[in-house]
Amino acid sequence: MRTYEYKGFDGTGRALRGLIEALDLKDARERLSSRGVMAEMVQATHDQPTTARHPWRESFGLDARAMLYRELGALLHSGLPLAQALDVLIAVPELGEQRGRVAAARDRLREGSSLAAALQSMAQSISAYEVAIIEAGEKTGALDTVLDRLASFLEEQIRLRDKIQSSLIYPAIVFSLSIVIGLFMMGLMIPRISRLLTESSIPLPVITRLMMALGKGLLPFAAIAALLILGLVLGIRHAIRNNPATRAAWSSYLFRIPFVCRPYTALVNLRFTRTLTLLMEGGVPLVDGLPLAARATGSSWIAALGMRAAEGIRHGRSVADAVRSIPPLGESLPLWIQAGEASGKLESLLQNAGDRFQQQWERQISRAVAVVEPILILAVGGFVLLVALSVLLPILSLNQMIR
Repeated sequence: MRTYEYKGFDGTGRALRGLIEALDLKDARERLSSRGVMAEMVQATHDQPTTARHPWRESFGLDARAMLYRELGALLHSGLPLAQALDVLIAVPELGEQRGRVAAARDRLREGSSLAAALQSMAQSISAYEVAIIEAGEKTGALDTVLDRLASFLEEQIRLRDKIQSSLIYPAIVFSLSIVIGLFMMGLMIPRISRLLTESSIPLPVITRLMMALGKGLLPFAAIAALLILGLVLGIRHAIRNNPATRAAWSSYLFRIPFVCRPYTALVNLRFTRTLTLLMEGGVPLVDGLPLAARATGSSWIAALGMRAAEGIRHGRSVADAVRSIPPLGESLPLWIQAGEASGKLESLLQNAGDRFQQQWERQISRAVAVVEPILILAVGGFVLLVALSVLLPILSLNQMIR
């Protein structure tokens, strides 16, 4: 049985939309017809997920994924089998348009796919970290616990995202209004005042001439620059998605970008320690758990280094030295691992290290937002000051001439 998404009308002409299980497309249309539904569109969710049909409606965001993981973990914890738990979730109205994605994942699960692979096929927004940690939960047999922790992690990201957005609302509004007012002044007021001064044989102030030249060349230059930046971003994005070497190079470059490297490094360490702790609690050997934890960081570069580090462990290298060979993880995490190996409490120390990395990540993100906000305000204030001076100085010159 497969799940099909349909749109149609009932006997009264009321629009209907929903899901139906059937053997094939013909059977789905016959079942709908027997229910009195005149189908306008019937498509298999398994073959054509929502993202393929509506790429502009990639709405499977953090909120929806956190709710899915939280509720699926709760259903599994209550003793329901995985396929039956997904059946329950499909009937939940809060999922809205995501029900088709969940149905497609359930169909893949029935065909023998793992939950991690089935969820990865649902939407491009599902990160490599989520896929890797769900795969770890399936390996350890603690999928309900993993999903609950993953939901908590995503909810923390949601709270942090909301905090960042709230902090940037005021600067964004001020910045937008200042740009609009500045363009209005540069495009309308300054030319009129400069024309009046030119007719009166009064020389224009330097700042006024500068703003006039900027106003004349700003729009064409801005349009060309925007097109170039858009093309560059799309090209880099395509290369990252389709070329593993480019993806690995980009992953390593992120750790060298100022203002980005420190929070990103803290996030990578947090993901690595959380996943490795979970795998150890499930009884997975370190030599097998380290590559999976490296892949859970979401960095293809670290994933490749994690495979090499695991080979080193197989040849007698200590875990601390193996982790030290991965540059983004080699600053403080090997010390925690070394202390854990010496004391026999590696899981507990990794958990403490994860808590510390989470605090570092949240602190650095908050600090970055606190720096960006005054920079935006100062930039806007400087622009408004230049525009105001370019208007006021000619008026003062004209006033002196009249006197």
